[in-house]
Amino acid sequence: MTDVELRDPAFTERYRAIAARDSRFDGQFYTAVRTTGIYCRPSCPARTPKTENVSFYLTSAAAHEAGFRACKRCLPEAAPGTPAWDLRRDLTGRAMRLVADGVVDREGVSGLAQRLGYSERQLHRLLVGELGAGPLALARAQRAQTARTLLVGTSLRLADVAFAAGFGSIRQFNDTVAEVFGATPSELRARARRPARSGAAGSRAAREIGRMPRDRSVDGPSSGHPTEVATTAAEPVRISLTLPVREPFDARGVLEFLAVRAVEGVESADLGVGVLRYARTVLLPHGPAAFEVRVPRPGSGRVDLDLELADLADAPVAVARVRRLLDLDADPVAVDSSLAADPVLAPSVGAVPGIRVPGTLDPAELLVRAIVGQQISVAAARTHLSRLAKGVGTPYVSAFEGLGLLFPTPRQIAGPPAPRADGRGRADGAVADIVASNGVPTRADVPSAQDGAAYLRLPARTLATVLGAARDLADGTLTLSVGDDPDDLRRRLVARPGIGPWTAGYVALRVLGDPDVLMDGDVALLAGARNLGLVSAEESRPHQFKELAVRGAAWAPWRSYAAMHLWRSA
Repeated sequence: MTDVELRDPAFTERYRAIAARDSRFDGQFYTAVRTTGIYCRPSCPARTPKTENVSFYLTSAAAHEAGFRACKRCLPEAAPGTPAWDLRRDLTGRAMRLVADGVVDREGVSGLAQRLGYSERQLHRLLVGELGAGPLALARAQRAQTARTLLVGTSLRLADVAFAAGFGSIRQFNDTVAEVFGATPSELRARARRPARSGAAGSRAAREIGRMPRDRSVDGPSSGHPTEVATTAAEPVRISLTLPVREPFDARGVLEFLAVRAVEGVESADLGVGVLRYARTVLLPHGPAAFEVRVPRPGSGRVDLDLELADLADAPVAVARVRRLLDLDADPVAVDSSLAADPVLAPSVGAVPGIRVPGTLDPAELLVRAIVGQQISVAAARTHLSRLAKGVGTPYVSAFEGLGLLFPTPRQIAGPPAPRADGRGRADGAVADIVASNGVPTRADVPSAQDGAAYLRLPARTLATVLGAARDLADGTLTLSVGDDPDDLRRRLVARPGIGPWTAGYVALRVLGDPDVLMDGDVALLAGARNLGLVSAEESRPHQFKELAVRGAAWAPWRSYAAMHLWRSA
């Protein structure tokens, strides 16, 4: 620690957090101790180090790059992620969201740089200056974290873990795990399965083995070839994991939000007494997939996740997207403390602690849903979307109850592409890939002449907006991703016919995880504000919207979470 660090208010605040072993900050920064050469989570039970021996890092990758290894006692890689990357609207936040989604592993540093609009050299320099680690180091840390999760949470062969985590070779996997965690992969797994720690993790692993296809070994010795996990293209890989979450966690609230909007066949939910379950299908980079989440009990600090994958390489992407869907990396104490400062909103915050803002698994799908939902009720939008999925979506065979369809791709919604110069049409590659990897022959092998318009009984203007967006998404004219700049995303969407500030704000809220969105003109928000007494019921609607905007300024930077309270009240 330097004199500059001593005078830094952030250093003082973080040191106070580690002295108090405050678990609220786990995953939001890492504590590196020079005398031991390890880095820890803030709540590590070890003796608090002296200030002169401490350095703080925003990412585990920066700690790795500085020569530190993970603490074997507090397991910093097992902590929830940080909400900072959603709060930050700068290059760093955008880059970290894309790294978590696996862009570096799929497209390389050049692909990440292209998405962000920078050269590779500029991007590396900016990230090292801001985070202490470049794109490759950040992706390497992500792979190490995925590997640890699969090692301790499943019985997959070590070679399969290496492949799923994104390592290029077994040697690279072994070297990285040893360097980061100070143990071999086998030792890391054995340590997690000692009798004192076997409880829930052991039962999850047993359930996973029971669901594996019989001809797929998960316990035998590694063959050295990680891709041998799948014996046929059509045979899904099934694994079970446990995801950490910061408490309090309003699990019922976030799952209810998804359940009332669930598209038939694509999503399924069960929110009965003592049961909190949500499942759905999704198209991942390597093929179609499905997942099911269950919350075992309130306050457990975990969510159980079952994955059904076309390719094990999609495991880290699936985990990252489910975490974003359920907003598992939020800081509920910071959000609740800030919103409770408003005396009128405080009772709602007290009644529903740990409220979450649901994200999305597929930005393109979310845009279609948002457009369809303009000016109609949630139930009506669900009916339209279910009809659309049944009409042009691809069938999918799943072991999870209630699932049987993939939500239509933009090309399926827009209809077949324009004929070629020779007068013949061309089959849509994405649809063909879905059918081939799922092993279910359907009419989607060759696109039909019918687009989604036949199944969406919407006003002509709204229908044209849906089809126009689908066409542009299909041909790449319009792109949406978690790495978009929030302001640029809104500008691009509002510039399109039929899309206004409300739709653009809603997309930013759910695609980017923007925590500070209060949608303009949302009548449900206004109804909730009236119910809570936040606006005057006697005033005109335009005046009420202005009053809500003024009142909401005090809720920054957590206006998206305040919106969830208002929607709930409505």
